[in-house]
Amino acid sequence: MTESDAPAPSAEPGPARQAGPRRSRTRMPAAERRASILAAATEVFSETGYQRGKVSDIARRIGVTEPVVFQNFGSKAALYHAVLDHAAAAVTALLDRAADAGRPVPDVLAAFLDPDHMDRFHRPGAHGHLFADAAALADDPALGTAVRQVHLHFAQALADLLRRGQNAGDIRADVGADTAAWWLVSLLASRSFRAAVVPDQDTVEAELTDMALRSLLPDGR
Repeated sequence: MTESDAPAPSAEPGPARQAGPRRSRTRMPAAERRASILAAATEVFSETGYQRGKVSDIARRIGVTEPVVFQNFGSKAALYHAVLDHAAAAVTALLDRAADAGRPVPDVLAAFLDPDHMDRFHRPGAHGHLFADAAALADDPALGTAVRQVHLHFAQALADLLRRGQNAGDIRADVGADTAAWWLVSLLASRSFRAAVVPDQDTVEAELTDMALRSLLPDGR
């Protein structure tokens, strides 16, 4: 529409419009905005993995634009790094809370390593699926350091838990906590391999879990 097509202003005054209070769009605090992006990114990367996860999908889930995501985290790789740290901290906190509540360490490990729990833990959308995807990116120049750090963090948390059990007399004192922790991490990391090649995975997973737990107990039961 050109100016000549526009209707001429009316000579008669229209009804007075009451001026109501103007609504101003409230800006989300920076920390809250960052947390919302991190939560959405955790969902997306846990569902699709890093390579197929799109920043546009993350932004869409919380109603922001892609530049807002990049303003808060700098790059997709940096955001993925933050997601890995966040997920590892969440799993570590879960284990710590169980131990702090007075549960013996072998019981905490048994509940965590239970095959049914591991099935849920490794489904798309769960933290285990995220960690499995990360393990495949260890050689990526932009992500290798982050991947190694998150697995180191998780191994250290398991080692601390094992040492707690040793202090309580629930875990064998002659077991190196750090080595045993990496053994458990390796057991979890190879689950996807077993899922692809083992004929009767349910039986094997149950026996592997039982074997791992019994090897850590003082009496080997």
